[in-house]
Amino acid sequence: MKKIVISIVAAFTLAGAAPAFAQADAASTAAARELFEAMNYRTMMTGIMQQMSLNVGQSMRAGAEAAIKGNPKTTPEQKAAEMAKMEAELPAVVATLQGVITDPGMIEEIMTESVPLYARTYSADELKQITAFYRTPIGAKMLATMPKLTSEAMQIGQQIAARRIGPVMQKIQEKQNAK
Repeated sequence: MKKIVISIVAAFTLAGAAPAFAQADAASTAAARELFEAMNYRTMMTGIMQQMSLNVGQSMRAGAEAAIKGNPKTTPEQKAAEMAKMEAELPAVVATLQGVITDPGMIEEIMTESVPLYARTYSADELKQITAFYRTPIGAKMLATMPKLTSEAMQIGQQIAARRIGPVMQKIQEKQNAK
């Protein structure tokens, strides 16, 4: 169980890691902050994180269950015991991770550290154009639907990955059982 939790935490950490680029100028930084205000970035990120929080339990359960059931070195009785242990421990682990994911302080930190990323990636003029788009009705609609779309897209990605990984894991297990 601990390995699964560590893997999930590492995945969140790596997914948020940003490469280092050249420093942004003051005009681009100011324009990025204006963009974030127009995007209502704090609220959008809160929604995305809440959606992630809702999915973390299901993702952890599926990963743990697959690891337990797919372990060729354990007996059915051992698998049943591991499943029971996972079911007992999972709610507390999920609650802890949900607390971290939805912590407003983390959202503020993401926002603070994302402004320079946008400022390095786009010029001040480009950021102003993007800001203008988000202030249009379709831009506002895009921002309003982003948390739900992000959550659903993540679920689609997980389903596709599971469909592809499942047969590979089965082949690996068959090879291990044949030894």
